[in-house]
Amino acid sequence: MTVGKRLWAIILIKLFIMFVILKLFFFKNFLNDKFENEEDKADYVIEQLTKPKNINND
Repeated sequence: MTVGKRLWAIILIKLFIMFVILKLFFFKNFLNDKFENEEDKADYVIEQLTKPKNINND
């Protein structure tokens, strides 16, 4: 039974590292830094989602 508890502890530690520590260091809040209000944030996101990519197949 201790092996199962040990494995769950390892899984929980890994999840904590992935979602908490990595977010703090690598995933900065880009929209809050760049825009001041919600409307500007929403406009930027919609523009990025609907803008076609320029792919040149030359």
